[in-house]
Amino acid sequence: MKLTIVGCTGSFPGPGSPASCYLLTAHDGERQWKIVMDLGSGALGAIQRYTDLEDIDAIFLTHLHPDHCMDLCGLHVAVRWKPGGWGRDRIPVWGPAATADRMATAYGLELDPGMHEEFDFSNWSERQSVQLGPFTVTPYAVNHPVEEAYALRVEVTEPDKEGNAVSRVLTYSGDTDSCQGLEDAARDADLFLCEAAFEEGRDDDIKDVHLTGKRAGQAATAAGARRLLLTHIPVWTSQTKVMAEARPEFAGDVAVAVAGVHYTV
Repeated sequence: MKLTIVGCTGSFPGPGSPASCYLLTAHDGERQWKIVMDLGSGALGAIQRYTDLEDIDAIFLTHLHPDHCMDLCGLHVAVRWKPGGWGRDRIPVWGPAATADRMATAYGLELDPGMHEEFDFSNWSERQSVQLGPFTVTPYAVNHPVEEAYALRVEVTEPDKEGNAVSRVLTYSGDTDSCQGLEDAARDADLFLCEAAFEEGRDDDIKDVHLTGKRAGQAATAAGARRLLLTHIPVWTSQTKVMAEARPEFAGDVAVAVAGVHYTV
């Protein structure tokens, strides 16, 4: 499974990166599949550096803050108005129950049909897995101040060069503070893509919103994750500081996500 960091800046796009968006690619033995986790502000332009929009097999939204979902509005335009027509069926979109109505409202559409002609919307059921090609995606409710917020556990079984089945797990935290759901989602993950928007000492009075580097490291250790990749770092948060906070808490490899970089899981 290949992870491409399309956007990793927290809360709104930064000068070097769009907001949250992650492209996952895996092969099922017959063809390559591509799924997108979150499509935040500014991400739609950047993702076209790595894939044709028509090659996206599905979109999985963690929650409905604009920095995680708002570029679905732009993708709606691409699907609806492409000269000659869109070359595929509707794009499957999994997300919170309010996703379809929220996107229609954001674009000023009537709720019926809204964006249903472009997207095939499905609602998350907590800890109920979704199967798509080689991907199994499971949402875990996490600790963030919206009606529904999820971490996503993505499991893939792919053939290796000898044709043997190999399983890998990537967990994406979405936005969350510390909670059991996050640790359960990241249990024994090969790669834990975890937000670290806050800094210890600066943001201590803000509860149940975001993790610090320290708390991200603690969650990775509690879950038994193998690698920790810190993400969703706003322009006013120091990457150096959150890395320094995480390292004493987690014995495995720690790095900060960088837009445009690819990782193999």
